[in-house]
Amino acid sequence: MMGATDLTIDASVQETCFHGRHIEPQIYAGLVSPDGWHLKDYEQRDGYKALRRIVEEKLTPEQVIAEVKGSALRGRGGAGFPTGLKWSFMPRQFPGQKYLVCNSDEGEPGTFKDRDILRYNPHIVIEGMAIAAYAMGISVGYNYIHGEIWDVYQRFEQALDEARAAGYLGENILGSGFSFQLHAHHGFGAYICGEETALLESIEGKKGQPRFKPPFPASYGLYGKPTTINNTETFAAVPWILRNGGAKYLEVGRPNNGGTKIFSMSGDVERPGNYEVPMGTPFAKLLELAGGVRHGRKLKMVIPGGSSMPVLPADIMMATDMDYDSIAKSGSMLGSGAVIVMDETRCAVKSLMRLSYFYFEESCGQCTPCREGTGWLWRIVNRIENGKGTMRDLDELDRIAYNIQGRTICALGDAAAMPVRAFLKHYRDEFVHHVEHKTCAVPAYL
Repeated sequence: MMGATDLTIDASVQETCFHGRHIEPQIYAGLVSPDGWHLKDYEQRDGYKALRRIVEEKLTPEQVIAEVKGSALRGRGGAGFPTGLKWSFMPRQFPGQKYLVCNSDEGEPGTFKDRDILRYNPHIVIEGMAIAAYAMGISVGYNYIHGEIWDVYQRFEQALDEARAAGYLGENILGSGFSFQLHAHHGFGAYICGEETALLESIEGKKGQPRFKPPFPASYGLYGKPTTINNTETFAAVPWILRNGGAKYLEVGRPNNGGTKIFSMSGDVERPGNYEVPMGTPFAKLLELAGGVRHGRKLKMVIPGGSSMPVLPADIMMATDMDYDSIAKSGSMLGSGAVIVMDETRCAVKSLMRLSYFYFEESCGQCTPCREGTGWLWRIVNRIENGKGTMRDLDELDRIAYNIQGRTICALGDAAAMPVRAFLKHYRDEFVHHVEHKTCAVPAYL
C-alpha cells in the first residue's frame, strides 16, 4: 500500500494485511524514493526478468497468453474485460503491420493512479508492453499520455531511452530475434480521448472522436490495422504474472478478479492518495488505510470507480468489497478504481451539478443524445440547486438520462446519465427539499 500523489514519495510504504496474509505491492513495489524510477533501480526489483525469461526460454506466444488468462487479470481502465481474452483476439497470422497501444489518457475525475505508475515505475509499463507485443506478434507500440501531465511524459521518454540503450526495446531484443519499437504520444487533455477509438483517431492526427463499432480495434484499429489497447495499470501487472505465474496472481485476489488493484482515494478522507491492495479488499479496510473520513465526520456517499459510476450510500459501501463483481452486485461499477468519498456535509444536488457540468463540457458533440442531453441535464440540476426547480424537473431528469444511456457511439453518454439516475435513486429527498424549500437540506458547516 502507498499513498503518493506528487513527486514526494511517502517513504512509509507497507504491506497490506488481507485475510491474515501479508501482501506486498506488485506495481508500486520498492517505490521508496523519487529517484527509484531509473532502469538500474527497476532491475534491482527483478525488472525485465520476465521478458528475459520469455525470450531466453523461447516461450511460445500461446504460453504467454495462457498465463495471462490464468491470472484472471481484467482491464484496469474501467471496463474490466479479461486481458488474456482480449490478447487472443489479435490475428497472429495477419501479414501486415499490427499495433499495441497503452491508454494513459487518465482524464476521469478522481483518477490519478496511472500517472504515478509512469512517474515512479515507468519501466514496469515498458516491460509489460514488450511482453504483450511478443505474445501478439506486434512490432510497434504507442503510449498515449494525458495532455496535462507533461512532466510524466518527459519521464517516460527518459525511461524509453534507458530501455533502448539496454537492449530491452528496438531491434533483436536481447538477441532473440524479436523486435519491438515503443513510442510515447502526448495528448492534449481531451477527456473523450480516453475512449479507445477516439484515442486512435488522435494518434492519427485527427479530431478525437469515437468511431462506430464494429469494426473493433482488433480487426481495424490504428491506421486501419489490427490493434490491441490496454490501460497503463493493466500492462504494469503483466511482468509480475510472468515472473510468478498466473495461478499465484489469481490467489492474491478473488476468483475472476486476480491480483492487486490500485485505488485512487480522494474527497473527504484524511490521507488521499493511491492505495494498492488485493482485489476483494473490503471498502471499510480501504477507508481505514486512507485514515478514515476527514475531521471525524460521518460517511455519507461514495462513488466507487470514478465520476462516471453510480454513487452508493454509506451503508451499502461499508458492506461491499472492492472487486468488479461485488461492486456490480451493489449497484455500481469498479471502473478505473477512483474512489470519491463524501461526508455528511456534502449536498447530493450540488455534487451532481458539478459532475453534470463536467460531462456537458467534455462531450465531443458527435452524438445528438449526448450533445444536447448533457447540457440539458446540467441546466436542470443547476436550476434545482439555485432554488428555481420544480417537481416536474425530477421526472424530467430521469427521463432525459434514460434516453441518453445506451444511445451514443461511446460511453460518455452513459457516464453523464448514470450519475444522474443514481443520485435521484438514493437521494431524491434532497432534490425534493431543494424544490420545496429553495435551499439545501444539508446543514452548513464551517
